[in-house]
Amino acid sequence: MDIPEDFRCPISTELMKDPVTISTGVSYERKNIEKWFYVYKKTTCPATMQMVEVFDVTPNHNLKNLICAWCISKGYQRPGFIGSVSSKHDELVSILGTIDSTPFKVSCLRKLGDILEMSDEFKEDFKASGGVEALVKIITQILAESLDFAAFRACEEALGVLNQVPFSEEDERVLHILMRPECMKSLAIMLQRGSSEARFCTISVLQKISRSDYQWNVHLAEENGVDFFKTLLDILSDENCTKASSCSLQVLVEILDSSKKARLKSIEAGAICTLVELLPDSNRWKCEKIMYLMKLMCECAEGRLALVEHGMGIAAVSKKMMNVSNLVTKIGVKIFWLILNYHASERVLEEILVCGAVGRLVSLLQMDGGVGGPTTERVVKILQLHGGRWRRYPCFPIEFKKLHWC
Repeated sequence: MDIPEDFRCPISTELMKDPVTISTGVSYERKNIEKWFYVYKKTTCPATMQMVEVFDVTPNHNLKNLICAWCISKGYQRPGFIGSVSSKHDELVSILGTIDSTPFKVSCLRKLGDILEMSDEFKEDFKASGGVEALVKIITQILAESLDFAAFRACEEALGVLNQVPFSEEDERVLHILMRPECMKSLAIMLQRGSSEARFCTISVLQKISRSDYQWNVHLAEENGVDFFKTLLDILSDENCTKASSCSLQVLVEILDSSKKARLKSIEAGAICTLVELLPDSNRWKCEKIMYLMKLMCECAEGRLALVEHGMGIAAVSKKMMNVSNLVTKIGVKIFWLILNYHASERVLEEILVCGAVGRLVSLLQMDGGVGGPTTERVVKILQLHGGRWRRYPCFPIEFKKLHWC
């Protein structure tokens, strides 16, 4: 095709499908300029070589429409225009163009939400049209000291719309926008101050981000204090909203799995106490997640101490072993292994014996095939190290006294 020069991306020289403009006024194909900035870490405009300080990109709807019209006039098939086939495109662009200045933000946001509910096609069009940027701009207004009630409601409504937008690790632009410090701080504030619905939307958005970007979890742990983790634990304990509770649990798993600092802050926030209280009535999925979190925290001295000092901690872990799933049993063995390596006091040994954990450990070895691997090795070492002391207690099971492990 004899493509007009202005319709070509300066980086690839190909016809632009999703043109965006950067701060220097030059338009590029979105994926090309984002790769230039975020993958190659360049800080210049490729066409002019000017230094770029603000890396925001703005959808160039006029240029996109001109390219589309040119393709039609030439009889060419439009080459995969992002969002161009959406029947709601013009309406979306119109709302996004006025939402920043209108005093009726909540009404506009509700209208956007209604449109996005209709089709995944509209959601993709919304993302391509700069919708996420517009929502984040509204959400970050919560940082303003003079925020009034109407603006706060707009922030909550914007979070509800954002929660409808799907994104994954492939959406580098969306993730980059959401992981900006001001956006992360705004989400943390909304998590603490928002309504129950807004808190659910916030935790749901955080869950999507945590699944998409490993580094975000580390960043979140370093940037937020103990209060942030207290809020997550409060949501986890909320029996009135099981969806929010499940999202909070998953976010905690993702964060603690990638950051030791997050584990220490969670322990300080009272995570062990909260998890021990939730463990008895948890279903299999929730039990596995809670046990995994407790295992992660028991890898820290503070976590082990918190568990052994909790009146029901050891008993709660013991009761779940061999009663839920093989995974829970393996995690339980690892928790006791960690505790007995560092906190094998007489009180702890007696509590582990009295609550039935020793009997369960021996039963694991007597099972056909056992659990195998490192778990069996840990059980044998535990019994070899502490079996002699346990045998002295009257409550030690008689049938186990003749076993060579003990």
